[in-house]
Amino acid sequence: MKLVVLERNSVGTDIDVSCFEKFGEVVYYPNTVAENTAERVKDADIVIVNKAPLNETTLKDAHDLKLICLFATGYDNVDIEYCKNRGIKVANVVNYCTSAVAQHTLLLALMLSEKIAFYDEYVKSGTYSSQDRFSNFDRAFCELWGKTWGIVGMGSIGHRVAELATAFGCKVIFYSASGQSTCMDYERVELDTLLKESDILSLHCPLSDRTRNLINAEAFDKMKRTAVLINVARGPVVNTRDLYQALMEEKIAAAGLDVLEKEPMEFSNPLSEIKDSTKLIITPHMSWASTESRIRLVEEVEKNIEAFLAGKDRNIVNK
Repeated sequence: MKLVVLERNSVGTDIDVSCFEKFGEVVYYPNTVAENTAERVKDADIVIVNKAPLNETTLKDAHDLKLICLFATGYDNVDIEYCKNRGIKVANVVNYCTSAVAQHTLLLALMLSEKIAFYDEYVKSGTYSSQDRFSNFDRAFCELWGKTWGIVGMGSIGHRVAELATAFGCKVIFYSASGQSTCMDYERVELDTLLKESDILSLHCPLSDRTRNLINAEAFDKMKRTAVLINVARGPVVNTRDLYQALMEEKIAAAGLDVLEKEPMEFSNPLSEIKDSTKLIITPHMSWASTESRIRLVEEVEKNIEAFLAGKDRNIVNK
């Protein structure tokens, strides 16, 4: 049995992945891109992957491949139909980073709502030490209590965010991008209502034809000028150019992003021009990556392989 780990560093070099070696020979690559994927997987029985593209082009010579395991929940980098036709099973990992992403969502919302970047710099610059009063609140900020928190995607992460937002005194409403949500804990609304009523709008939906560019110029025109947008879902759910214009024209107050249309962030991305961290905070797709989440991720992939070798389907997405 030969296992190929295409992006070993995607879970962090501080995390032990030696558990895979009990299954057979393991070949590790720090990172893999489209150009070298086909060569690296051609002799594999099992491939462990995060973002490298696995499709007919990269898999056509991988005649022994039986299982693809994702270091992720999303699998848009894998051609599911092609793998199904080839008899290659694809397994993802679910709910391993729910707490981490929900925590990061609240962090971004709190930092932007309280203008923390401004006040941190105010103190560190020495300006606070030079003033003659004990406090400073030159930049107005607001409480979460009593605000309406809108959510797109009421899956496990969206539901955890809703619980945290409720604990801060927010009214939670949500929009089901798939139209198939069975959640009865919070008020479900149409997209237009969500956009018009949300003081904070956080995105937790998968990327699909229904959600690509869901938050665009038309959406920003419907939002409150005081609204804060948080995207911890997928970058293309938000139109980058339209978000830039919305922030520059103050159609919304602020945005917090952990994901972008193209990652890593391109130098040409217009959002890189916005240096005001009370208006825009961007983190490098790390909301999922707490130490605990990454340990769980590796353990779950291990369990997926064990189940497969025992003839059982576990987290198989292309049955």
